[in-house]
Amino acid sequence: MKVLHIGKFFSPFRGGVENYMHDAMVALRRRGVACVAVVHRHERSFRSLDDTLQTPAGPLQVVRAGTWFRFMYTPFSPMFAVLIWRLTRLHKPDLIHMHMPNPSAFWALLLFGARGIPWVVHWHADVVASTHDPRLRWFYHLYRPFEQWLLRRAASIIVTSQAYLDYSQPLQDHRHKCKVLPLGLDPARYPGAEAPVRNRNSDAPLRVLAIGRLTYYKGFEHLVAAAALAERIQVDIVGTGDREKPLRAQVAQLGLEERVRLRGGLDDAQLQNLIQRCDCVCLPSIERTEAFGIVLLEAMLFGKPTVVSDVPGSGMGWIVEHDATGIKVAPADPAALAAALIYLQDNRAVAREMGQRGREKFDREFNIDQSVALLVGIYQSLAGQTTKQRD
Repeated sequence: MKVLHIGKFFSPFRGGVENYMHDAMVALRRRGVACVAVVHRHERSFRSLDDTLQTPAGPLQVVRAGTWFRFMYTPFSPMFAVLIWRLTRLHKPDLIHMHMPNPSAFWALLLFGARGIPWVVHWHADVVASTHDPRLRWFYHLYRPFEQWLLRRAASIIVTSQAYLDYSQPLQDHRHKCKVLPLGLDPARYPGAEAPVRNRNSDAPLRVLAIGRLTYYKGFEHLVAAAALAERIQVDIVGTGDREKPLRAQVAQLGLEERVRLRGGLDDAQLQNLIQRCDCVCLPSIERTEAFGIVLLEAMLFGKPTVVSDVPGSGMGWIVEHDATGIKVAPADPAALAAALIYLQDNRAVAREMGQRGREKFDREFNIDQSVALLVGIYQSLAGQTTKQRD
């Protein structure tokens, strides 16, 4: 079986969808599914790049379209349509697997070769008409007609949690084609997860780790504000993005330079070292643009408790079991966030038990092999079909 994946970016770009695509394609190759991906270059470039990544399962071909610029968090790449057309002709895939949201995938709607192949649409997140960024509300009026056209033509739609499916307005007319398939990670990429961690003195400050792109919906400003209310915590924020300068100004204004550190972008070894050494992982996102939270799976793999915003309709609150594997708090509420972190600081044994239960849940539900086994079943049910969806 041959599958063409269409995504926004790919490794070494860091992001939840990108990590999942990488791990899923490697696991699929181990199961005999030949995969090729077309994505954007994450740096600005007018040239496309045909790349081959060496993995334990064998080489992966990743074709990266040149990104001329970005608009509304979206890469603009005129060559993307040409690359989809070329790869469908060259590789003759049995299926096309689209990872959404990604406006460049809409080119497939206009390409005859792509329209004749069954599509699996992987619905990682809605395009949320955010109250925090009013430009997205305007943008979504343009985006929605193409989104619905693509969903009508999809042979199958994968959603990452039942909570997200139940809350997603764009998917409501297509629920009969939707299947819930949680994301997963490959533990082999995280050798430090099996290393023993020395228990720290209960009087030591709680080490809190937050990971993600520094953008509006991640809510990192609320974590910084919570640090001002909880004197015995230290916060490391890992990532880059457009909110870096305001966050640094907030840290300086609150006088938190000694306890809140913005680490910027780190390589895999540095990041895994921080996860291993931290006491808990915090994901303070404020809206459903945070649809799942792959970083929560990383925390569970390393046996760390989690503190998350309980955003209605997001998969975050489904992944984290309150008072079992972590603590859920109201979104955009620094006082509630501080209270949760203080509780973990004062109850280290409870925190360790939460982390252990999180690791057990990861092994049961979030290993990439479990996710891909379900994915292969979907592929096999569609392979050989011809598309019958109406425009």
